[in-house]
Amino acid sequence: MMNKINISRGLKTFLAVVLLWIGSIQAALANPKVEMADTFRAEGKIYVVVAVMSIVFLGVAIYLFYLDRKVKKLEKHLDS
Repeated sequence: MMNKINISRGLKTFLAVVLLWIGSIQAALANPKVEMADTFRAEGKIYVVVAVMSIVFLGVAIYLFYLDRKVKKLEKHLDS
């Protein structure tokens, strides 16, 4: 009998967010005719935009993991 792989709820959430984020990036890159993006690329500011987006995403992901750990501790405390 094969054991099921147990993936925590937080990891599932994180993977779903990452996949949605990658999908949105691919959709944004599929249309290179956006004037604002062309201007940002020409001036080199696109890297600042990507860096800020990455920092915000990382902050939200860390916060979600922190919240998930706190909720798990509370659930264990209520069960015992």
